[in-house]
Amino acid sequence: MPESLFSTFAISGQGLSVQRKRLTAVANNIANANTTRTDGGGPYQREVVIVRGSKQTRFQRQLESQISLRGGEFSHIPSVLDQGMPEQNRALQAVTGADNSEPRMVYEPSHPDANAEGYVAMPNINIVTEMVEMIAAQRAFEANTSVISSAKNIARDALEI
Repeated sequence: MPESLFSTFAISGQGLSVQRKRLTAVANNIANANTTRTDGGGPYQREVVIVRGSKQTRFQRQLESQISLRGGEFSHIPSVLDQGMPEQNRALQAVTGADNSEPRMVYEPSHPDANAEGYVAMPNINIVTEMVEMIAAQRAFEANTSVISSAKNIARDALEI
């Protein structure tokens, strides 16, 4: 059974949510670029969004099982129509985590958070890296909105037939 047009909306919606998470993490990182003391103690740790693909779709599993056949006949392919449609196509999983890289040590003996040698532990945030992340998230967001727009046009054109 082919996937419905609505699954396209669901998958692209998941992509939009992931990009929104990435933009939120970038905004938090830029806002806290100079935060030397947090509630947990120590400098702010950079937020990163970790994105993983979900389990294989039914189509991918079916395709892989059929590719391995050397020869065959029609009865080798089980009926896909009998398996039903999953309630939601889960294509992505995204979680926000902390970057555990070492903080930058900046010599500033007059700072209240300076250690005995006069160094302050600053967050390891590079504004250029954050701007690149922001632009990449923006482009991916635009790509997902284009997919939704195309799917909407397909649905509209199908109704006109």
